[in-house]
Amino acid sequence: MCAETVALMETASVQLEWTESVAWVTLHNPTRLNAMNRSMWRELQQVFVQLQQSHQARCVVIQGHGGNFCAGGDIAEYPGFRFERAALEQFHEVDVWGALSAILRCDVPVLAAVQGVCMGAGVEIASCCDVRLAGVCARFGAPIARLGFPMAPREAALVSQALGATTARAMLLAAEVFGADHMLAQGFLTQVVPDDLVLEQARAMAARVAALAPQAARLNKQTLRLLQQGQGVPHAYDYADSAEHREGVEAFLAKRKPQF
Repeated sequence: MCAETVALMETASVQLEWTESVAWVTLHNPTRLNAMNRSMWRELQQVFVQLQQSHQARCVVIQGHGGNFCAGGDIAEYPGFRFERAALEQFHEVDVWGALSAILRCDVPVLAAVQGVCMGAGVEIASCCDVRLAGVCARFGAPIARLGFPMAPREAALVSQALGATTARAMLLAAEVFGADHMLAQGFLTQVVPDDLVLEQARAMAARVAALAPQAARLNKQTLRLLQQGQGVPHAYDYADSAEHREGVEAFLAKRKPQF
């Protein structure tokens, strides 16, 4: 059965933990299926600013607490700011986009480990990740039309690019909710596994990523970001004399494991 797990803890936060060089970022608002409130968006931005500056991080995994990724935004706080234009714009352009853009700017590889519900804000956060793994019972959607408002422009562009226009339009215009198999077929997901293996697979992939050359990963992300923006890559070959470059090639020729 595709059961939804709701924990009893009530503190809403974004938690950062480390397993050697892998950073685990947990969305934690379990009584609301990890829905994002304003303070969580701000914490998420701070966490990824910290990770971008970290020399320890070689891979980041984003997960939700207690068997669900993220149910969207925390609607309970919406009446406090959504009905006034300036406050609404501040929320989307500063709080939400501040966090999403911090993930997008992070040069460390970012994996999403998706279990259970992944709605609205959860889809946006997952769209910022480089690799997305999900359980077979995961569900994806952005049914905010039922709440009477559209997706903010930059968030809609992000989601449409990651999901593809057809799926994004179905989510936003028809409030469609899709299963993991559909999202895998659309190319949004990298892998679908049994629900109880999601975190195990995420740990295994994160370990593989962390064992690879960290400089190469950062340069690949910078290159892909520039190309996506239609820009050139002016310093593409500056790594030529780097220690990591030499170690990788020399280790291969010596038939030994590289030490990055």
